[in-house]
Amino acid sequence: MFTFARTLRLADGILRSSGASRSIASLSALSETHQMLQKTCRDFADNELKPNAAKFDREHLYPAEQIKKMGELGLMAVAVPEEYGGTNLDYVAYAIAMEEISRGCASAGVIMSVNNSLYLGPIMAFGNDAQKKQFGTPYATGDAVGCFALSEPGNGSDAGAASTTATLKGDKYILNGTKAWITNGYESGAAVVFATTDKSLKHKGISAFIVPKGLKGFTLGKKEDKLGIRGSSTCYLIFEDCEIPKENLLGTAGLGFKIAMQTLDAGRIGIAGQALGIAQASLELAVDYADKRQAFGKPISKLQMIQDKIAKMALRIESARLLTWRAAWLKDNKKPFTKEAAMAKLAASEAATFCSHQCIQVLGGMGYVSDMAAERHYRDARITEIYEGTSEIQHLVIAGAVIKELA
Repeated sequence: MFTFARTLRLADGILRSSGASRSIASLSALSETHQMLQKTCRDFADNELKPNAAKFDREHLYPAEQIKKMGELGLMAVAVPEEYGGTNLDYVAYAIAMEEISRGCASAGVIMSVNNSLYLGPIMAFGNDAQKKQFGTPYATGDAVGCFALSEPGNGSDAGAASTTATLKGDKYILNGTKAWITNGYESGAAVVFATTDKSLKHKGISAFIVPKGLKGFTLGKKEDKLGIRGSSTCYLIFEDCEIPKENLLGTAGLGFKIAMQTLDAGRIGIAGQALGIAQASLELAVDYADKRQAFGKPISKLQMIQDKIAKMALRIESARLLTWRAAWLKDNKKPFTKEAAMAKLAASEAATFCSHQCIQVLGGMGYVSDMAAERHYRDARITEIYEGTSEIQHLVIAGAVIKELA
């Protein structure tokens, strides 16, 4: 009874504090800059994304106008230095922005995440000045987006088993192979592509390349018809004797696996932010509906079972949010964060799945129809437990780190 009473008090507090739509910037831990960013992103999501998200989903429509505006706000290159067109903020800011944008539209969120973490991230970390200017600066404004090509049809979770090859011939690399499940594939102007340059070295023989669109031998597969995040494109990248200038090698030959792993660590913070946005949107919708829907002579928000659901949703969101901010803080302070990023991504993605499910339960039949956003949140949430490392992979990463720490 004590535990259940605490649960009810938590739910009642959420319902009283202007609903679940209260600003996370009310938490004193956030700096003034972070609070301003959070408000800017929330206002943009409410005015530009939320009203159009259903259309983007229904029509599989890339939100080009909104992505351009996000670029103008500095959201497509949050942690990129100003000299390369970025906003020069930290990863805590990035996590906050990702949550707020994804709360309005999960498709816009993943487009933003891929461009920030997976494309610009490795270029800024491992590229030379010329590469940063040529392939970084134009992608910081929203005029163009990039993509990240690691997964292949036969080795989605095995990042060290790249069957795509890059063979050095003179001053060019010849790229052959297929990359799968590439977000932003159709809209991107360039891709960070991982290929094997020396099979005898296994994962130490993988290299990374910046491959612009338009090269001979570089084609796209069909757009995938997906369950969720349908405002972003997903497709195969196909390379058939595609010639890449030698200077497009990112870092040094054989550094590709390290680049991929480091990039995915940071990318998981972005996906955690996306998942938090979906979860938060689900909670807000559930609370709003519960306050308005009457049953048994009173709003269903007064029913203990509904309050129990709301309390559990809020608890998962707040817990995952703190894990996400911690992972971002560790990265910003140049401390190891692989385990924490995996924890954040796992907790946030599971929170998104749980909260979107519970939102449908609160709405009942209305949660199952496309007139309400609940079913879209449910569909969008599912991918967050799969891309940038499945939940099963996150468990392996976390367990491996914990065993190493305690052994």
